[in-house]
Amino acid sequence: MTNILKERELEPEKLRWTLDPETLAFSTTDDLEPEDEIIGQCRGVEAFRFGMGMQLKGYNIFVTGPAGTGKQASVKKMLKDLSKSDKTPDDLLYVNNFKSNESPVLIRLPAGEGTTFRKAVHDFLEGIKREVPQLFESQEYIARKNEIIEMHEKQTREFFQGIEEKVKDSGLVIVNMQMGHFQRPDVVPLVDGEPIRMIQLEEKVEKGRFPREEFERLKEKQKELKEEVDNILAQVRQLQKEVKKKSDDVDKLMFMTLAQDLIGPLREKYPDAKTMKYFDEMLENMSEDLDSLRMIGKKPQAMEGGMMFMPPQADAILHPYQVNQLVDNSEQSGPPVIFEAYPTYRNLFGSIERVMDRSGGWRTDFTKIKAGSFIKANGGYLVINLMDAIVEPGVWPTLKRSLKTEKIEIQTFDPYYFISSTGLKPEPIEMDVKVVVLGDPHLYQLLRHYDPDVPKIFKVRADFETTMDRDEKAVDAVAKFVSRMVEKDKLMPFDRTGVAAIIEQAVRMAGRQEKITTSFPLLADMLGEASHYAGRNGSGSVKAEHVEQAIEAHRKRSNQAEERLQEMIDRGSLYVDTDGEVTGQVNGLAVYSLGDYSFGKPSRITAVTAMGKGGIINIEREADMSGPTHNKGIFILSGFLRRCFAQDKPLSLTASIAFEQSYGGIDGDSASSTELYALLSSLAEVPIRQGIAVTGSVNQKGEVQPIGGVNQKVEGFYLCCKHAGLTGEQGVMIPEPNVKDLMLRKEVVEAVREGKFHIWSVSTIEQGIEILTGIPAGEKDGEGKYPEDSIYGKVDARLIDLAEGLKNFGAGDEEKDEKKKSGGGCCTK
Repeated sequence: MTNILKERELEPEKLRWTLDPETLAFSTTDDLEPEDEIIGQCRGVEAFRFGMGMQLKGYNIFVTGPAGTGKQASVKKMLKDLSKSDKTPDDLLYVNNFKSNESPVLIRLPAGEGTTFRKAVHDFLEGIKREVPQLFESQEYIARKNEIIEMHEKQTREFFQGIEEKVKDSGLVIVNMQMGHFQRPDVVPLVDGEPIRMIQLEEKVEKGRFPREEFERLKEKQKELKEEVDNILAQVRQLQKEVKKKSDDVDKLMFMTLAQDLIGPLREKYPDAKTMKYFDEMLENMSEDLDSLRMIGKKPQAMEGGMMFMPPQADAILHPYQVNQLVDNSEQSGPPVIFEAYPTYRNLFGSIERVMDRSGGWRTDFTKIKAGSFIKANGGYLVINLMDAIVEPGVWPTLKRSLKTEKIEIQTFDPYYFISSTGLKPEPIEMDVKVVVLGDPHLYQLLRHYDPDVPKIFKVRADFETTMDRDEKAVDAVAKFVSRMVEKDKLMPFDRTGVAAIIEQAVRMAGRQEKITTSFPLLADMLGEASHYAGRNGSGSVKAEHVEQAIEAHRKRSNQAEERLQEMIDRGSLYVDTDGEVTGQVNGLAVYSLGDYSFGKPSRITAVTAMGKGGIINIEREADMSGPTHNKGIFILSGFLRRCFAQDKPLSLTASIAFEQSYGGIDGDSASSTELYALLSSLAEVPIRQGIAVTGSVNQKGEVQPIGGVNQKVEGFYLCCKHAGLTGEQGVMIPEPNVKDLMLRKEVVEAVREGKFHIWSVSTIEQGIEILTGIPAGEKDGEGKYPEDSIYGKVDARLIDLAEGLKNFGAGDEEKDEKKKSGGGCCTK
């Protein structure tokens, strides 16, 4: 017993990796030069650089890694460093399509020229606003208009002079007849110097007051002259059209002369075909809508009924000729790098806004088109968080479609958009953007499996790690990280003991002595908290005790559940023995995770064995409280028993194993070795030391396998023993492979150094059962038998007794049945 305990007990030096502050080549972090380098992510950085360098389609980057590994900060730094040499993308503008208003035209201009172009067009429109009213009031314009009007009036007079000569002395006269709002020339009889209508003259004829022969002559003459008048009126109307056309031509000519002069500088500065076509169509549209342009500068006028006519504002008249600058890269010195923290459809892909007009209807136009961050990042880089993006309606499908087609058409994602009376279909935008998506590995695997488009559009995965190798280079990098954060956040300087304490905590967070965590955001929080306590204590620098104080304070803020459970153990509500010996009972260890804090606590595991054929019964499984991994561990126990004890006989037993006082679900196999120890103790009828807690999984060969959370489990049982009273014989038995994972709290290490607590490591069940019982497990001799006084010898003997007992019990039942059958034939009443 003594030998195995000493052989398997761990020295205090193995329980915690420590960094000697004297090995650090500085006194405080003020002596260090801060380096803004990405630490411990060689794999992810190299993959990211590859993705940045690939210009082929689909080489967008999917950055994976658990939360807290600094993915976003690293991506931001890499994009800043790698994108400096790239060129600045074009400005994007939308202008009106005068031939098809629902299809605005896209214009691309070199970076910075979009603003210049928009201002130049604005200045041109200001010139139109200023010059057009003067143009239509100029002497030249009035003279030309008067000349056309005088020519028209002269020709009209000549037309009517000819007809008047024919009417003269014919007894007829030409008068203007009122027909609604218009007057029309007509030929009527002249009687007694007064014009009279033909129907009235006919009445006089009927009454004998006017000669019929004269009436018939006048009627015939009127018909003849009326045809000529109608013919003249048709000629006058045609003349009026010609005059109107000449007048419009004059207006258009004069306007175009003015407009061409005003737009000349724009044509010289922007000679590309698409822009020139836009200028031509804009001037053509203006010239065809001169009536509206004439309203510029008009004052309100009184109308019939006392109402006032309010002419439209000049800005409203010229609104269709404005320029909508969608993307302005004038202030960019390279490709844009956009981090979209709120990736809704509108924020990412833009929208087409609507306004309500006077009639209460919705309307929109090209000036209401707004760009989102996806479009603003065109020619550069867009970074989004995947989880934020996929929960927003319409975002993920649109993102995939845009990356596959390398185009985007701005639309509004709005289920109620149908109420708009007009809709737009802007010219699609050619996209050249590299999208960087941040997500966790599980979500990445799900998308790869269920979405066939993901491998096509995200061909590069940059996987960030949670740990890095602990070597001199890594230690130096963490020290410089501390220096950088001290400078960035204006913290108190850390002396070498404080830096050593931070690095030791980083190793503990990694969960392995040969690793250091890469969760630098969490370390940065710890630095700030330690600096706070140093300042509160009046220290000039942050020392190791301040770091320990910050760690302990963080634990205290989060461990209420741990303390409540410990209180229940202390008062006896939860049964945990820390001394004595009990058969078929052992202390297992479990880890409770509360998000930012995890802790270990012991749990009593018991085993009861009896005669039967039921095998090993998992009570948690029977109660539907056991997970698949825990069920597998129970089945492995049966395999171990068959391997060791059922090679020369059938395995006949009924055994039940239970986590006592367990009221929730159980999963994992880290207690399978613990359950096996309880089972062997029950079969051998040998008690187990209750001052030793056990963790570790087991395989069918009896090899003890590593588990997770070893530090929390050891510290949890130590706390229970400390509250119950340390006896010097208590401790925890862990798997041998977990020794390199130990980073126990200094209090536990000190207790081990003083002999108040112990840690043993085992690699086989045989070693573990000997530590727990003080009796060797035993090895088979040449005949395949275990020593009678060994644990396995006692188990083997007990299994033989159970099998024979079951056999004898069955034979006795058969004998009784035979007696009943033979005695039943001679029995009379």
